[in-house]
Amino acid sequence: MVSEQNRSDGYIAVVGLGYVGLPLAASLAAHYRVVGVDTNPAVRAAVDKGSAPFREPGLDSLLRSLPSGALTTAEALPETPPDAVVICVGTPVHSGSAEPDMTQLKSAAEHVAQHMADTTLVVVRSTVSVGTCRGTVLPILRSAVASPLLAFCPERIIQGQALHELASLPQIVAGLDGRSAQRAGQLLAPLAADRVTVSSLEAGEMIKLICNAHTDLIYGFGNEVALLADRLGLDAHELIESANLRYPRPDLSRPGFVGGSCLTKDPYLLLHAARQSGHHLPMVAAARTVNESLPGYAVERVTQALEAAGHDPGRAAVLVAGIAYKGRPATDDVRGAASGPVAEALRDQVGVLRGHDFEVDPESIDRLGFLPTGLDEGLRDAHALILLTDHPEYGALNAERLLSLMSPSPVVFDMWGNLHAELSGAKGLTYIGLGHG
Repeated sequence: MVSEQNRSDGYIAVVGLGYVGLPLAASLAAHYRVVGVDTNPAVRAAVDKGSAPFREPGLDSLLRSLPSGALTTAEALPETPPDAVVICVGTPVHSGSAEPDMTQLKSAAEHVAQHMADTTLVVVRSTVSVGTCRGTVLPILRSAVASPLLAFCPERIIQGQALHELASLPQIVAGLDGRSAQRAGQLLAPLAADRVTVSSLEAGEMIKLICNAHTDLIYGFGNEVALLADRLGLDAHELIESANLRYPRPDLSRPGFVGGSCLTKDPYLLLHAARQSGHHLPMVAAARTVNESLPGYAVERVTQALEAAGHDPGRAAVLVAGIAYKGRPATDDVRGAASGPVAEALRDQVGVLRGHDFEVDPESIDRLGFLPTGLDEGLRDAHALILLTDHPEYGALNAERLLSLMSPSPVVFDMWGNLHAELSGAKGLTYIGLGHG
């Protein structure tokens, strides 16, 4: 641990206290004096009370364990320049064009430029397209400081294991120059003992993007296998498990929706960089197309099955369970979740659209277009259940429970196939598992 002297000599600022910024700010505050900057007053109020405004195991405990004054929050950076500032704001893509939206990043960089000194280290942690730090952030900083210290140190954590992975994963360190890289490495040293320094800002930017694009590709192939298996009447889970068994090559991935704020946008940031260089990445684009098709595929299979079971979809009650983008590790984050496009496709096709999640609050479920409900309440008299995530608590569902609560001859679509052993072949309902023929 860094000595108390580091708390009194200056402070570290973290701009953006979301799923990336707050775990980082709290972890840094165990070693430095930290000011967390966020424009949302509800976020600041929660942090000031020692609680996280979202679900992340261990984060509340860490916040409450910090010494008094170690982590404070503010709407803007203090007048006194920080020793270092880490930018953790959102970098989405535009919904229509999938082009990078750097509005928040530019605003944050401009704010930092107004409050930095010559010696302030600026670390970009937000995911960006290749060339963004040098082409967008650096000129803004140079408007205030002749020779800024700039580094790119991407986050590579997953929600649900953020604090563990902050300490255990190798930290990529990319600097504008050697001095910037050295300062960034020193800043993060108390958190990440394993640090990998790379040759340029652009190398760091691309490493983050290829990590997530590669994950998208792996999942995309598993989903492509599942879609073909459905057509051929085969069981993709049997195919994949048997292919992987005692075979010394890279494993095939099981089918399931690929969501979240990272995997649904980072491939597009990589595609943008490719276009800027005059290159095309057909594999990356194809994986995104396959993975984005699954919510529509689920809706199509369910509406067809409802009609086949004698139900009028326009009068049917449908429960969508699993509103967050993933179930393991559990999260309350709905960004990039399958539930969004499913709601958009179903809301005008069915009579009642209910939503349930063990982690997501009812207000968020309502905003997505669902009627928030408890699990049994949502199942009662429902004609269809669409199970979108593999949250472990959904594993308690069984045929007896579903048949006792739901309308006669119900339809169940299971995106991850977790209920296949229980429901496949069960009399009185139609079970559809992705990739189960």
